[in-house]
Amino acid sequence: MTAFILVSGVFTGPQVWDDTAARLTSAGAEVHAVALTGLGGGTCPSAGTDIDLETHVADVLAVIDAVAQVSGEEIVLVGHDYGIHPALGAADRRAGSIARIVYLDSGLPQDGVPALAAVADQGLREEALRAAEGGGGLLPPPARDAWRLWGSTADLPDAALDRLTAFASPQPLGTLLQPLRLTGAAAELPMAGVLCTGNGSSIAVLQARADLGEPSLQALTGPRVAFFELPTGHWPMLSGPTALAVTLLKAAAGEGHRLTPVNTERPPAHLQPFLLDVPGPPRERTDNIDLYLPPAARGPRPAVVFIHGGPVPAGARPTPRDWPALTGYARYAAGQGVVGVTLDHRLHAVTDYERAAADVADAVERVRSDVRVDADRVALWFFSGSGPLTADWMGKPPPWLRCLAADYPIMAPLPNWGRLDSRFHPADAVAHAGSLPLVLVRAGLETAEIAATVEEFLTAADRCGADVEVIDVPNGHHGFETVDRTDESRDAVHRAMGTVLRHLTA
Repeated sequence: MTAFILVSGVFTGPQVWDDTAARLTSAGAEVHAVALTGLGGGTCPSAGTDIDLETHVADVLAVIDAVAQVSGEEIVLVGHDYGIHPALGAADRRAGSIARIVYLDSGLPQDGVPALAAVADQGLREEALRAAEGGGGLLPPPARDAWRLWGSTADLPDAALDRLTAFASPQPLGTLLQPLRLTGAAAELPMAGVLCTGNGSSIAVLQARADLGEPSLQALTGPRVAFFELPTGHWPMLSGPTALAVTLLKAAAGEGHRLTPVNTERPPAHLQPFLLDVPGPPRERTDNIDLYLPPAARGPRPAVVFIHGGPVPAGARPTPRDWPALTGYARYAAGQGVVGVTLDHRLHAVTDYERAAADVADAVERVRSDVRVDADRVALWFFSGSGPLTADWMGKPPPWLRCLAADYPIMAPLPNWGRLDSRFHPADAVAHAGSLPLVLVRAGLETAEIAATVEEFLTAADRCGADVEVIDVPNGHHGFETVDRTDESRDAVHRAMGTVLRHLTA
């Protein structure tokens, strides 16, 4: 049998686990929900100034020791959200007592990094830092309608959201600001990740990030690590306690999906060949820009700048400008008599949109200054996570921008991104696009979370009468140019390129 030790997330106490614990108990498991000091309606000594991450690590250690002393059952340690930090800190010191660690819609804590670093929303991080600088020991819990900033509440019934709000406590700032200390003792313990797809996480996303070479994920491709998905928001213990209990029991039994290690014999999806045979010209490389020039071109030619998505880890190799989809489009453009351009920009995290936008703007100006490029006839073509960057160009279209295209774009922050600066809101910017032609290629098999951002944008575009042509790929996935080698996908590429070239040469 199994003894589950459940550690709750930011602002929450053991009460959030009640329904899930009842279901685990009815299945024959032993359950202990940890009462973290100062949370769950308890009092905070000295207004929280004496409570830090080590306090909560000690809370978890006390439960582990008590269970290990009187029970011969295997201990499965479950950390939700912030709770994975004290859970992992405790597991590091009691690795011999723990059978498995379950990361429930949480980050991957690292030695020396505070829990605040895992908070996606920059505004929330700044709020916590301001409170600490002002001498405050506590971060107030969110109001009822502000929980979504900490994780998706889309599937929470009103009663559950009321309950979450009622039991919330101020979070002692020391728990978020004190760095986690790990010796590595728990690094080889079996682990499971439970991903809440309604909060923007999924096994497919993790696999793609691992394929890109993200260092923190490479250790997660081994046999000791398993993953599960739940079709919920960030609080499955409130919105789907039965499904969560079933998943935790499966995790304890060692079930789950394993990520595929990077296989040099079969490249990952983003490195599969482009779906069209476009040999085209060789590249001409300068700094972070590659030009693909039309053969035997006479005089300055129009240009299409292809802007990769992301976030992409800084150490990803090859870098995006060498990915087959981008080089395939650039060579295709060159074969049609225009200059194809690929580039690398620094969108390495969701907090990098400002510097990525600066990289793109600089690259575009350098392309326009090339004597072989017609500076008055340029199109920009965005992909995937570069969607928010389209807002700059729609909000104030320059006269030389003849067309803006986007393939399977993410047009608003995903639930686990936090807030983006208002500068990067395409649904707001499109009202200022005027007569700028827009081309949007939509993948029919897109994830629900990304598809929702596209529909939000298209609704806004329709409301203001923007000139948008939608090209649908009904059976296409995200990144269909390398994963769906079908006539439908090829037709979509031809149609999109034909439309962009028509606007460039009109």
